[in-house]
Amino acid sequence: MTGIDKAGILIEALPYIRNFYGTTIVVKYGGNAMINRQLKEAVCQDLVLLKFIGLNPVVVHGGGPEISSMMKRLGKEPAFVNGLRVTDDETMEIAQMVLVGKINTELVTLLNGFGGKAVGLNGKDANLIQAKKHSDEDVDLGFVGDVELINPQLLNILCREGYIPVVSSVGVGEDGASYNINADLVAGVLAGEMQAAKLILLTDVEGIYEEPSDPGSLISSLSISKARRLMAEGKIGRGMIPKVEACIDALQSGVGRTHIIDGRQLHSILLEIFTNEGIGTMVVPDEKREASK
Repeated sequence: MTGIDKAGILIEALPYIRNFYGTTIVVKYGGNAMINRQLKEAVCQDLVLLKFIGLNPVVVHGGGPEISSMMKRLGKEPAFVNGLRVTDDETMEIAQMVLVGKINTELVTLLNGFGGKAVGLNGKDANLIQAKKHSDEDVDLGFVGDVELINPQLLNILCREGYIPVVSSVGVGEDGASYNINADLVAGVLAGEMQAAKLILLTDVEGIYEEPSDPGSLISSLSISKARRLMAEGKIGRGMIPKVEACIDALQSGVGRTHIIDGRQLHSILLEIFTNEGIGTMVVPDEKREASK
């Protein structure tokens, strides 16, 4: 690549830097990007770059596979009902250990290593994520929670002072109990509360497909009504449904744009925000179906 080619890339990014300068970008970090070292570093580089050029990235993460791995190492077999982890006292303790003590700390360390100022948080910090027990008529899932309220004040202060908040998806109930919450749903509510310009969800596929068995049917722009239809028809898999629902919740709360992108691609966050083509699937309100990224 010549110097002129490199300059062209920067010029292409210029209008997006201008448009998103000073805005909040919520990134749900997950999938293979949490496991593969090269991808993990690329994500952290992207986030630090966003901060240095004037955007305010806020990171939300889960860690389902690592929780399951730790449970097995400790002799406890993971159990799921309708895709949700059955979370008794011991499982919740393991989940907190993995999410707060391991994944969050590792991510903060990486971001700081690339020159950022990252701060690790969980839902108990300043009552950031207030949770309620998830209701399921068929089974008691234990300490599985839904978001009741997110208090964004601390996040706003940190962003304003130059920090990158990194939030693990552990919520706190009225009684002080911890709850394990789906990180996609946390990211969607948080993006709405912060009035983010973008919500970006990293996953392990290119995006949403018109036909799940056809890789060529990737949908670049998906309206809320069509997303609901595809979910009703069973064309959006169980693991992808919380991501789509998070996008819908965020849009209905005033978030500008929502994106489901392939976190297996190096620097996927930069490609989505700063290139004309973007990547993945953008979920948009019905009236903005043909809107640009």
